[in-house]
Amino acid sequence: MRIALVGAGAFGEKHLDGLKNIDGVEIASVISRKAEQAAEVAAKYGAPHSGTDLSEALALPDVDAVILCTPTGMHAEQAIACMNAGKHVQVEIPAADTWADAQAVMEKQKETGLVCMVGHTRRFNPSHQYVKNKIDAGELNIQAMDVETYFFRRKNMNAKGQPRSWTDHLLWHHSAHTIDIFQYMTGSKVIAANALQGPKHPELGIAMDMSIQMKTEAGQILTLSLSFNNDGPLGTFFRYIGDTGTYIARYDDLVTGREEPIDVSNVDVSMNGIELQDREFVAAIKEGREPNSSIASVLDCYRVIGELAASLEAQDGWS
Repeated sequence: MRIALVGAGAFGEKHLDGLKNIDGVEIASVISRKAEQAAEVAAKYGAPHSGTDLSEALALPDVDAVILCTPTGMHAEQAIACMNAGKHVQVEIPAADTWADAQAVMEKQKETGLVCMVGHTRRFNPSHQYVKNKIDAGELNIQAMDVETYFFRRKNMNAKGQPRSWTDHLLWHHSAHTIDIFQYMTGSKVIAANALQGPKHPELGIAMDMSIQMKTEAGQILTLSLSFNNDGPLGTFFRYIGDTGTYIARYDDLVTGREEPIDVSNVDVSMNGIELQDREFVAAIKEGREPNSSIASVLDCYRVIGELAASLEAQDGWS
């Protein structure tokens, strides 16, 4: 299977590192905003083609699928373009930055029947898989979730500390991980959601702190705190409070509520959540099936975010 990688930044390289561990996969093209960067990354990972525009990759006859690691505002349009070109597509989270655009991606997938997967990595991290396996086995029911998403990001920098050409967003990007995993783990739809945000950054134009609360049809509650102002441990920390235990997931690591380590090394074939995500994408294409974290399975997350976005805009009108 020949895959084009679009967006050769920090996260794009994480995908390339994962893909090189998957049998039967070749990198056909690397596309990035800067030609030099695209060529450098293509050479590093053995891709025969590089360029600066998605259309170049879509025009290659031997490209089977595309992975999009581009700025958030481009995701929906580019995912639709890939499917229009007959290519399977995995788009990094979020699928879109409006509810209407997320629905448009869903409609295009239904129209084409192609695999359209969204990078909701928490579904694939071994730590979260361990908890999900407990739930599926009937050994745990989620009562509540407390989640902290904390970064120190007062400038447009990526995970490598390099300047970004776009602005990240707490609501449309970072909360999407948690809102999706909340509904995924509880198996219940969010029916009530509230959000408050702090002051907007004078240069970035986004709120740097946010608080979100939710409730499902089955009654489980979520408390989510997000900040780009946090000068301390960075990342997202999930506390699963269940009827038979409490678990704290930190990316690919898991501990009990008493901070006792849990070995998750045998949960899946890798400890790398991005690699496992890419393995699912490749397998779904080969097997002609819907992948975990398909646009259909994650779509309701964007309905909730859209409602929260509207409520925050209304609050801005009050000030």
